[in-house]
Amino acid sequence: MIPPTKTKLLVVDDDPGVVDFLCENLVERGFDATGLTSPRDALARIRSESFDLLISDVVMPELRGVELLSAVLRERPNQLVLLMTAFGSIELAVATIRAGACDFISKPFRIEAFVAAIERAMRDREVRREIVRLSAAAPPEPGGPLIVRSPAMRRALKTSRRSAASDATILFTGETGSGKSALARFVHQSSPRRDGPFLEVNCASLPTSLVESELFGVRRGAFTGAQQDRTGLFVAAGDGTLFLDEIGDLPLETQVKLLHALEGGRVRPVGGTSEVPIKARLVAATNRPLEELVRDGQFRADLYYRLNVIRIQVPPLRERREDIPPLADRFLRQAAERHSRSLLGVSAAAVKRLLSYHWPGNVRELANVIERAVALSEHDTIVPEDLQFLERDDAVDSLVTRGTDGNLPLEELERAYVRSVVQAQGGNKAAAARILKITRNTLYRKLDA
Repeated sequence: MIPPTKTKLLVVDDDPGVVDFLCENLVERGFDATGLTSPRDALARIRSESFDLLISDVVMPELRGVELLSAVLRERPNQLVLLMTAFGSIELAVATIRAGACDFISKPFRIEAFVAAIERAMRDREVRREIVRLSAAAPPEPGGPLIVRSPAMRRALKTSRRSAASDATILFTGETGSGKSALARFVHQSSPRRDGPFLEVNCASLPTSLVESELFGVRRGAFTGAQQDRTGLFVAAGDGTLFLDEIGDLPLETQVKLLHALEGGRVRPVGGTSEVPIKARLVAATNRPLEELVRDGQFRADLYYRLNVIRIQVPPLRERREDIPPLADRFLRQAAERHSRSLLGVSAAAVKRLLSYHWPGNVRELANVIERAVALSEHDTIVPEDLQFLERDDAVDSLVTRGTDGNLPLEELERAYVRSVVQAQGGNKAAAARILKITRNTLYRKLDA
């Protein structure tokens, strides 16, 4: 528990009775509490005096709590604000948290619950301060450039490090943007092959007609436009590492030749009459369920087993939320340098919003969100209004609003949400089930209900 004698509070409510009641109870519990009935007076007080926590009503005739919140955060981006109201709703709670409130409590409440909300806000502030202190004094991450604070990512890193010493094929699985490429590079840099090349290619981005010539090379005259011999990536990687990302998108005919290359250690360039030896280690990654592709005849079973020697699941960002604050700090420093901006960091309220977001685009989306915030922020600290997320975040908010406005039963709201997740995953029901943490049978049942 944070010692209340060190906690300075400002309570704002247009009802003098509420202000007196709260301040009396807070002072009795050892807090340093000041009460005001005018939000404009509170804003002026905030400008001239520091408070650990501002506690404000939401519905006031002079200035609504959300408006006061925005005005306060413009003056003091790191100010903690707790909002209270007798008109609580899901939409209002979401709106206040997104606007930067550290918490939300509905009237009527027991004074014990109110004090607990204050203590929780203080703990959140101390955690944020500790993150800042540790990030300044922390030794290098065990993953080098990787952020590995969460247990899930530490497990993936540990397996990657142990795998680096061998030449066994590694298959990274996980959602797009989760960090598979970064781990593949870590394997290369931790391996005896670190002095060799690290070549990366996204199989989904290669035109079908050019996949084989890119991977295996091409001989002059093999097809129109092939005016000279060209070395393929397998040979160009030499004694280093070749990383094939999104390998589940390889055409079936190329899969046959890839299997031959892995088993024989040789490739035949397109249009060539002889094979060329290869020495590179193969590391692959996919965001698609290869087992389902094998079952549907879209991926060769023999190649799947050849790739699946060491399998490492890379967790999505929503399952490693401990990594979000340090990742955000790192991306902020990098973006600030690129944009020649001088920013102190990410405010506590902004961190809270980052932690509450679902992150369908994973680490890649976080980097983009911070990049935009750094480029457009008008403050010396990233605040909640600087953060703009993908449309899916707005879609979920809209879904909740429509559900509450239309008095939808929970069962219908749940079904609509499940459908939105399936749609966001491009119809991939297996991926949607993993995100929802339910079995595919349960997913089908909820969709059909």
